[in-house]
Amino acid sequence: MRAVLLDSTPSTPAIGEVERPRPVAGELLVKVAASSVNGFDAATAAGYLQGMMEHRFPLVVGMDFAGTVEAVGDGVLGFAVGDAVFGVARRPFLGAGSMAEYVTVPAGAGVAAIPAGLPVAHAGALGLAGSAALDAVTAVNPAAGETLLISGATGGVGALAVQLAAGRGVRVIATARPGAETDFVLGLTGTKVYPVDYTADLESQVRAVAPDGVDAVLHLAGDPEQLAGLLRPGGRLASTLIPGADAIARADIDVHAVMADTSTQTLSDLATRVAAGDLRVPITSTYALHEAPAAFAAFTTGALGKLSITCP
Repeated sequence: MRAVLLDSTPSTPAIGEVERPRPVAGELLVKVAASSVNGFDAATAAGYLQGMMEHRFPLVVGMDFAGTVEAVGDGVLGFAVGDAVFGVARRPFLGAGSMAEYVTVPAGAGVAAIPAGLPVAHAGALGLAGSAALDAVTAVNPAAGETLLISGATGGVGALAVQLAAGRGVRVIATARPGAETDFVLGLTGTKVYPVDYTADLESQVRAVAPDGVDAVLHLAGDPEQLAGLLRPGGRLASTLIPGADAIARADIDVHAVMADTSTQTLSDLATRVAAGDLRVPITSTYALHEAPAAFAAFTTGALGKLSITCP
């Protein structure tokens, strides 16, 4: 089957041929229709995960997937051949990813049904970024009327977090350079969003909106210490990038290190919101599977939102 491969790390992803996987007991074989590029995929290609996880070469990259169940392993309940599913292909090693014509995934975690009203391409770009965004917003739990600063608002996780927070009635300050980035974050939700240019004087811009400091911060990009300094006493910070709460040297705030919970319940919750029109998957560009190397190049140069990979 065709797949997006790494023969070593660091290296540039390339299209190649590998053997089609077979589902073992408790697994689904999914014929992939769509995937997307995530920061985890780019970090794998850049070699940042060497020594942290086992790498099995040739390494098929990719976490997100959406498609159709092609076969089921022994003991699988709740799924049948022909079911439309999506999720996140997570394993204790790197190498059996989802940017391929087929992927095997455990049936008990990281996979959910695609509901009516959720396009397959959007499902294929929702799993990892959506879970991270939902968990980050939940961790700081902003109430209506509070002010939340999202650093990294133009990425896939950030763009979904802007919408999730705005849906709670939260005032959102979103980092975005003037021009296309500002237009992008302003177009995510009908609720007022305050874009701030992270290449300029960030503190003065944030203080103009929240003179006493913001109530909460999502650290998806940028300097966590600088962002923590913009919180009021007793504020909350959630980060997808720091290893633990002790990474922030400020005792008067609550700090949460977030790792996306890609449970079936979380995925189903996200899918229901998108299908109902309460959340939009911010796909800005679509690439065919053989164009995946170009998608990785675009991602690493700061593409907005989510980059979709389709596999006909």
